[in-house]
Amino acid sequence: MSVREIFESMEYGPAPESAADALAWIVDQGSRLGCFIDGAFTDPGTTFETRNPATGEVLAEITQATQSDIDAAVAAARAAQPGWEALGGHGRARTLYAIARLLQKHARLFAVLETLDNGKPIRESRDIDIPLAQRHFYYHAGQAELMEETLPGYVALGVCGQIVPWNFPLLMLSWKIAPALAMGNTVVLKPAEWTSLTALLFADICRQAGVPKGVVNIVTGDGDVGEMIVGSDVDKIAFTGSTAVGRRIREATAGTGKALTLELGGKSPYIVFDDADIDSAIEGLVDAIWFNQGQVCCAGSRLLLQEGIAEDVTARLKARMEKLRIGNPLDKCIDVGAMVDPAQVARVTGMLEGAEGDVFTAGDLPGHGAYMRPTLISGLAPSDRLMQEEIFGPVLVSTTFRTPDEAVALANNTRYGLAASVWTENVNLALDVAPKLAAGVVWVNATNLFDAAAPFGGLRESGFGREGGPEGLMAYARPGGEAPALPPRHPEAEPGGPEMPIDRTAKLYIGGKQARPDGGYSRPVHGADGGLIGHMSLASRKDVRNAVEAAQAASAWAGVTAHLRAQVIYFIAENLSARADEFAARLDAMSGTKDGASEVEAAIARLFTYAAWADKYDGAVRSVPIRGTALATRRPVGLIGALCPDEAPLLGLVSVMAPAIAMGNRIVLVASETAPLIATDLFQVLDTSDVPGGVVNILTGSHAELAPTLASHMALDAVWSFSAAPVSEVIERAAAGNLKRTWVNHGKGHDWSKPQSRTFLAEATETRTTWIPWGE
Repeated sequence: MSVREIFESMEYGPAPESAADALAWIVDQGSRLGCFIDGAFTDPGTTFETRNPATGEVLAEITQATQSDIDAAVAAARAAQPGWEALGGHGRARTLYAIARLLQKHARLFAVLETLDNGKPIRESRDIDIPLAQRHFYYHAGQAELMEETLPGYVALGVCGQIVPWNFPLLMLSWKIAPALAMGNTVVLKPAEWTSLTALLFADICRQAGVPKGVVNIVTGDGDVGEMIVGSDVDKIAFTGSTAVGRRIREATAGTGKALTLELGGKSPYIVFDDADIDSAIEGLVDAIWFNQGQVCCAGSRLLLQEGIAEDVTARLKARMEKLRIGNPLDKCIDVGAMVDPAQVARVTGMLEGAEGDVFTAGDLPGHGAYMRPTLISGLAPSDRLMQEEIFGPVLVSTTFRTPDEAVALANNTRYGLAASVWTENVNLALDVAPKLAAGVVWVNATNLFDAAAPFGGLRESGFGREGGPEGLMAYARPGGEAPALPPRHPEAEPGGPEMPIDRTAKLYIGGKQARPDGGYSRPVHGADGGLIGHMSLASRKDVRNAVEAAQAASAWAGVTAHLRAQVIYFIAENLSARADEFAARLDAMSGTKDGASEVEAAIARLFTYAAWADKYDGAVRSVPIRGTALATRRPVGLIGALCPDEAPLLGLVSVMAPAIAMGNRIVLVASETAPLIATDLFQVLDTSDVPGGVVNILTGSHAELAPTLASHMALDAVWSFSAAPVSEVIERAAAGNLKRTWVNHGKGHDWSKPQSRTFLAEATETRTTWIPWGE
C-alpha cells in the first residue's frame, strides 16, 4: 500500500511487536520453570502448560507447587523477615528503588511477555500495566524511606501470603509486593495458574536488584496452591479475585488471627447524563468495558443512560464498536486482543445464552485463538441477571434512567461496590452524585484511572481494604507492642449480700426508646458484695432485628455535618459529667473498687476527643500524574454492630460508640456482660443529648448468643468485638455471608486508658477516591 493510499483510506496496517526476546528468555530458563524460594529457582517438579491464548501455542511448562514447596517458602520468608525489617526504611527504600529501575530497564520484555501469556493488546501492557508497576515500586520506595517519620511506633505484620489474578498479573503483583516490602514484611506470592510468566521474570529481577534471600518467594500452581498458602503459617492474606473465592478465604481464616484484605468482583455503573460530552463518554466507555477484553474487576459493565439521549448514544456506540479492531495482541494497532483462555470464553458465552434485550455484536474474529466479539445488550431490566452478576468479559449491558436520584438508585442496586463513572458537564451534578454512589472509587468524566498514591478498593461484596496510598500501607503494618491478654472474668458474686433499692427496670435501648426484650427474659445482676443491684434484659435475635431496623431508619445521620455530630457528642459528655457521681457509684458497686470516678472522667475525656476528631479526620488530595486531582475522602462504614468490653464497662462502651457516631455511622452496641447496668444508665444521658433515635442502640445479654446473629445480619456493614467471650472465630466465619468488615480481638485486650483514636477512626470509615480531571 502506497503512502497516498494510506492517507486516503486511513486504514491501519499491521504493526507487530517482536516476541523474540521474550521467547528467548523462556528458552534460557529451559522452557520449564520451577518456583522461586529463598532467593533461587527450584528444580521443576510436576508441571502444567501455559499457553498463548491468541494462538494456543505452548509457551512454557510451569511447576505445580506442593505442600513442601509452600512450607519451604514460608520458612524462608519467616527466617528473612527480622533482618529485612531491621534493615530500616532507608535500606528497604534503596532495594525497592532498584527494583523499579530494573522494571524500567526491562520494560519491553515485561510488556511482551505479559501480552504473550495473557492475551491483552501490547499497547495496554506497554503503556499501562508496566508503567504502573514501576510507579508502585517508586512510590513505595518513598514510603519506606519515610516510614519512621510518618508511621512512628508501627511495625511490620510479618510474613504475608499473597494471591493475585490473571487479568493484571504483574500490576497486581506490584500492588501487593511493593507496600508489603516497604513496611518490612516478607512475602509468599502465588500468581494465577494461567499467567505465571511475568511473576517468575520478576523473581529474576529481584535477584538482580539484590533483594535478600527469602524476602520474596514466588510459588506457582492452581487454586490448590492458594489454599495451601491460606492455611499456612503466615500473618496476613492479601487476595484479589472472585467474590466466591474471597468468601471462602474469609471462612478459612476465621479465628486464626491472620490479617486479611480482599479486592473482589464488581459490576460498576457507567452513568451518562444528558448534558455529557457524548463523544468523549463513548470513548471512555470503550476504555471502561473493552479494555483488557472486559476482564477487569472495575470494568464499567453497566451503562446507565438518561432517557433523552439513550437512543442517540446507543446508535453512536454501535457505530464505534464496528470500528474496534480485533486480532493479534502483539499488533500495536489492535484494540481488542484475546481472552485469557478458551475456558473463559466458554464461561462468558454460557452466561449470555438466552439473554433478553437487544443483543448487538461487532467485529470479525481471527480464525483461531480465544477471541470474543465486543457485545452490547440494551433494554435490560435492573433485576436481570446480566445487570446483577459480574460477566468478566467484553460484554456491556445497558438500561435507562430519568432523574439523578433514579440514576443513583440504579447504580447502587447491586451487591458490589467497587467503582463507578459519572459523565456530565455540570460540575455541581457530578459532585452531588459521586458521594452518593456505593463505590470505593468514582471517576468523573473519566474511567480506569489508577495511581500508587490513590487508594483503590471496594465496598460491600467487592471486598475490604485498600491498595495504594497511605491507606494501602496500613494493611501491612500494625502498632508496635503486644496486645495485653484479656483479664479473666471475675466470678459472679454469690447472691445474699445487702440489697440496693431498685428504682426502675433496665430495658433495651432501641430507636431512641426503652424497649422490653422480645423474649421477655432477664437475669439478676449482683454487685461485688453479692447484693442485688438490678436486672439485665436478655436480648434475642428479634431484638437485634429491631435495633438494626431502627439504625437503618436513622440513615440521615451520615449526611449530618461533622460540626453538628461533634456538638451532639460534646452534649453527651456534658450530660454525663452532670451525673458523674451517680455513674461512679454504680461502677464502684459493680466492681467493688473505688476506681469509678476515674473511669467516668476518662469516658468524658474520650467523648471530648472524638467530638474534636469529628470534623478533623477527613481526607486528602493525592498527588497523581494527571491534569486534575484524586480526592481520598472518608465516608462512614454504615451500620456497625459491636460487643463491648467487660474490663472497662463505661469507658470501653464510650470508646467504641463515640468514634463510630463521630464518623457518621449508626451503631448497635451489646453492653458488657459483667457490668451491663452502667450501659442502661446511659440511656437517659443519650435521651437528653439530642442523639437522633436509632443512631445509638444498646442491647444487653449474652455475647456468645448475640455475636453470630450480628455477624450474619445482612444489613450490618461491620461487626466489632472486644468481648471476653470466645466469639472472634464465630464472627469472622459468619461475616463471610455478605463479606462485612470485622474487627475482633482474638482474646486480646485493649488498654482503654490510652488514646487509640486513629485506629478506631480508621475502622469506622472507608476511603472513597474520587478522580476529577480538568481542562479542555
